Amino acid sequence: MRFLLHMTLIAPDPASSDVAVPGAVAQKGAVAHAGTVTPVGGPVEALLSAVDVRLRRQVRITPDPHETIALDRDALTIVYVIEGAAHTRCGDKPTSLARGDALLTPGRVPMSVKTDPGSRILVSTLTLMPHAAHVANALPDVALVRDFAHHEPAAAALASQVGVDLTALPVDAAQIEASGRAGDAVICRMMANTVLASVIRAWAAHGCAPAGWPVRTSDPFLEKVVEAIHADPGRDWSVEGLASVGAMSRTVFAERFRAAFGTSPASYVTEVRIRAAQDRLVLGCLVSEISRDLGYSSDEGFSRAFRRRTGQTPTAWREARTA
Repeated sequence: MRFLLHMTLIAPDPASSDVAVPGAVAQKGAVAHAGTVTPVGGPVEALLSAVDVRLRRQVRITPDPHETIALDRDALTIVYVIEGAAHTRCGDKPTSLARGDALLTPGRVPMSVKTDPGSRILVSTLTLMPHAAHVANALPDVALVRDFAHHEPAAAALASQVGVDLTALPVDAAQIEASGRAGDAVICRMMANTVLASVIRAWAAHGCAPAGWPVRTSDPFLEKVVEAIHADPGRDWSVEGLASVGAMSRTVFAERFRAAFGTSPASYVTEVRIRAAQDRLVLGCLVSEISRDLGYSSDEGFSRAFRRRTGQTPTAWREARTA
């Protein structure tokens, strides 16, 4: 059964208990539970627009209740309960999921899942594309969305149908392979992006995302600078101009920015521009149009900057992305 090659089955732990974790804190090492409504704004929309994944594996399964599935490390994984109940363990913290609940983990910590008898779950294992890698950094180790099916009914309906159906055993792998149609990979990837973005949105809107999430720094002056860069990446930003936005001297601003982000302001502006360029390339915008809108004096200068960051010219990157 090649579809489950990377799902490691762990011997059941009779001593383990399936107790829901009370409360939640949206930070690394914690489980974020959905509960009260939190308004979302521009930063959330910007993060969702950056979501872009490659499918590693996407299956609907009815696991043996005596077995536990170890989720992949260093990959985004969505677990959605179609029927029954599932129980996850993150370190020594057990959490139970009911029908319609969804869980998202970026794979930073070991996690495992087991189910009640007769339960059906979707396990979607995803890899963020390089230009979308920052999305994982904004997520907690575990984001739990209670009643995802209520908050995002369209995405939940999609989650109950996507992926390879391995619930009807025995599985005829040859038949599944033969039933594939042209364009399946592209459509499945688009559906995976939709489900992932919906889970993140539901967690942000109905969960325990910190106030103002996804802010990039706890420094409100630097956050104001970053918001200005993202709002207008094509502006002719200078260190002096950015320092003025943050109400700091040039020297103090440069030092605080590097300490917070690990890079220079100029390098950060370039990174934001390249990500914006990638979004527009996917939409089919002309290279010359993108170059002009993002503040480059020539197409050649834009192409050089793009290639330094991605290893490809804009045209080659788009062709590889849409192939």
